[in-house]
Amino acid sequence: MPFVVKESDKAHKTALLVSRLALEKKGRDIVLLDMRGISTVCDWFVLISAASPRMIKAISKAIDKSLSAKKISSMNIQGRQDPQWVLMDYGDVVVHVFYARTREFYALEKLWADAPREIFDDKCLKKTR
Repeated sequence: MPFVVKESDKAHKTALLVSRLALEKKGRDIVLLDMRGISTVCDWFVLISAASPRMIKAISKAIDKSLSAKKISSMNIQGRQDPQWVLMDYGDVVVHVFYARTREFYALEKLWADAPREIFDDKCLKKTR
């Protein structure tokens, strides 16, 4: 019997790929929020901080280019013109690339405090709930 990847597993793998790509481009404080059962918008949020608008552009460009090469198309990308926050919608995975101060201001981690989270850093993936 062939192994079938569930859509939620596929979405998680995409979120992890996004996290690795962001880390390669010096993204910081990468957090994955498991939105399954909490929101109907998507299965995963990936939150990424960047030190400057230039880094936001580089991170978001690298993510989009790599996912496009894997035939994962964005439904919408907003905020690239004057980036303080780039929002990238890939259906089951929504990516937020923030300027650090903008991320603090909007505090999505607090807004979605009920969501189980995984912290992604250069050493490993840590589940906090």
